[in-house]
Amino acid sequence: MTQSVVVQVGQCGNQVGCRFWDLALREHAAVNKKGIYDEALSSFFRNVDTRAVGCKVYGCQYRENIVEKLRKTAEHCDCLQCFFIIHSMGGGTGSGLGTFVLNLLEDEFPEVYRFVTSVYPSGEDDVITSPYNSVLAMKELNEHADCVLPIENESLFDIVNKIHQMINSGKLGSTVKPNSLVTSSAGTAKTVQEKPFDAMNNIVANLLLNLTSSARFEGSLNMDLNEISMNLVPFPRLHYLVSSLTPLYTLADVNIPSRRLDQMFSDAFSRDHQLIRADPKHSLYLACALLVRGNVQVSDLRRNIERLKPSLHFISWNQEGWKTSLCSVPPVGHSHSLLALANNTCVKPTFMELKDRFMKLYKKKAHLHHYLQVDGMEQGCFSEAISSLSDLIEEYNELDASKGGLRTDPSRLKIAV
Repeated sequence: MTQSVVVQVGQCGNQVGCRFWDLALREHAAVNKKGIYDEALSSFFRNVDTRAVGCKVYGCQYRENIVEKLRKTAEHCDCLQCFFIIHSMGGGTGSGLGTFVLNLLEDEFPEVYRFVTSVYPSGEDDVITSPYNSVLAMKELNEHADCVLPIENESLFDIVNKIHQMINSGKLGSTVKPNSLVTSSAGTAKTVQEKPFDAMNNIVANLLLNLTSSARFEGSLNMDLNEISMNLVPFPRLHYLVSSLTPLYTLADVNIPSRRLDQMFSDAFSRDHQLIRADPKHSLYLACALLVRGNVQVSDLRRNIERLKPSLHFISWNQEGWKTSLCSVPPVGHSHSLLALANNTCVKPTFMELKDRFMKLYKKKAHLHHYLQVDGMEQGCFSEAISSLSDLIEEYNELDASKGGLRTDPSRLKIAV
């Protein structure tokens, strides 16, 4: 059995990672009633701490300690398949040390896939330098990650809002269990103003649960994690995968009837279920993966793909660019769920907005001195980072142009040269 190593960096990364472990243990406890340490558990659970703490300025100082910890963790694996990095883009630790560790992994384990879950800050982020941190980190993600799952705080907040509306409307006859993450300690639904980071972290943790389900449980159509990169990333730099989760109520401990299976597939392609603020149905697909859990048949998958295909715009040279997975074990307390991963140009507005926020600061050279006083940090680092982001946006522009028939062969040849 293959194994994966999770590296949690910074406050956000550690909070999401800890929630992932909590939920993963709950899933395995529900399946493994005797509590035996079986193969499913061994694919992820080892008594080894892989968390990294600090900020970019300490990366070089603690490099050997970090490398030693990673090597010892890797030695416990019989067949190491990939590294997961969980971090935020806006904070100094998550963006700086997170991408530093990413570079280390490429140097030390070049043959092992590197999946990165990156939480992008909102426009109202309380870290005023978050645009700088995010764009500097983007350059490293462009160059050193195999797959990146971008997640926006604002989108998470919107989903938490929708869950509250589902609970409070009464239309679904829903009741919230006492220990649900969408309730406060008093047992009542949290108000939106409370910024419910626990519930937001819960969404990201559920994304990781669905992503790793085939590695942890059996199924009729399991998918190795390396197959995601192999099938969904046709160009090295365009490795940003837009994720969506459905049904939304699986993200909370809510007792409501299961939604119709076909509706679950439709929801996965709707704007309301995306983990970034995007509408993939009106953008261009390079490829798409559907990771389904529960009592779902291959025929259900095929029927829904054929039903949805006419409404989705796939690039001309990859009209059949679908990858599917079926895991027989559903989320705890639910009959089925679906994680969709789309290599889609709808991610471009997220990067364009990030670039705009960066330029508002950079044109005034605002707060730049905080970075330039650090050894090894020069103004050229900023110009290189924004150039890298601009090039990435332009590659997506070329693909969008091909959707309208203006260009039939986007940057494929340019990348191959």
